Amino acid sequence: MKGYITMASVTFDKATRLYPGSDKPAVDQLEIEIADGEFLVLVGPSGCGKSTSLRMLAGLEDVNGGSIRIGDRDVTHLPPKDRDIAMVFQNYALYPHMTVADNMGFALKIAGVNKSEIRAKVEEAAKILDLTPYLDRKPKALSGGQRQRVAMGRAIVREPQVFLMDEPLSNLDAKLRVSTRTQIASLQRRLGITTVYVTHDQVEALTMGDRVAVLKDGLLQQVDSPRNMYDRPANLFVAGFIGSPAMNLVEVPITDGGVRFGNSVVPVSREALSAASARGDRTVTVGIRPEHFDVSGADSDAGLAVSVNVVEELGADGYVYGSARVGAEDKDLVVRVGGRAVPQKGSVLHVVPRAEELHVFSTSTGERLSG
Repeated sequence: MKGYITMASVTFDKATRLYPGSDKPAVDQLEIEIADGEFLVLVGPSGCGKSTSLRMLAGLEDVNGGSIRIGDRDVTHLPPKDRDIAMVFQNYALYPHMTVADNMGFALKIAGVNKSEIRAKVEEAAKILDLTPYLDRKPKALSGGQRQRVAMGRAIVREPQVFLMDEPLSNLDAKLRVSTRTQIASLQRRLGITTVYVTHDQVEALTMGDRVAVLKDGLLQQVDSPRNMYDRPANLFVAGFIGSPAMNLVEVPITDGGVRFGNSVVPVSREALSAASARGDRTVTVGIRPEHFDVSGADSDAGLAVSVNVVEELGADGYVYGSARVGAEDKDLVVRVGGRAVPQKGSVLHVVPRAEELHVFSTSTGERLSG
């Protein structure tokens, strides 16, 4: 928007939400600093506290401990209308009897802004969002994607310090979700407004966020750039949650200089091994992304023998879903293979993880051990 000046950082300072009658916080001492103009995504399984965190920032949930700041202002106990935030919900929350233009300008009208200024701001936002032809229509005449853009436009015209978005794409079909997430991310870069975005979809989180914060059971697990989170997950939960298909996690015995992976010994950093043995662990859990296996056929005896159960062909490459005998149990594994060398269902592959791509975690605590 033209003349956009005020922006703000957001700080969760040990912010805690404990619902009445519960003995376990829904959000437990959340500590995150979100920079001015940053796009931060809160992600995690349902019930992890991500929407509660967003609603605490919006003023829709009480904060029972710690504080929340927007810029230098402590907003912990301010009502929502005094926080200078705009929220986009998953169900759009549009007024059905009003036109698109009236929906977008409604908050400004309530605030007493004059009609010509409202019209100018609405038209500018409509141009950014490709909504100009629809300004005189009612929401029921629009598609789901267009309604979502109207909800975005309503937030933009208010020129808030912070955008809050709660699963705004979950009502759209898959193809539209992909194109809309690109639109939202590029729009946010253009406007430079600090944005906190909640989703349960980790692919959405990785593709949109400057940084991603992973929550589980109300506790922050890791906050990092998408690339760092993919390359260096802080613990077993983040490792298994971030990445699609998910990282393979296999418990393996420690041996001299490395770990025993089936018939092969894979070298592991000395720091990881000494950290594990200091705890008295005889095994570690290794994480291997599907694309980080070296694969050979049934005539090899290296690594683990994987029986191919299902093959997903994606053209350029494919994913093998198979099972391998690890210790005394059968373990499901996912292995990426080249599109020209897709194995038959029922065949056997031998896989060895690439040592430089191996993630090593403590089996007992789940913490990352490798550098």
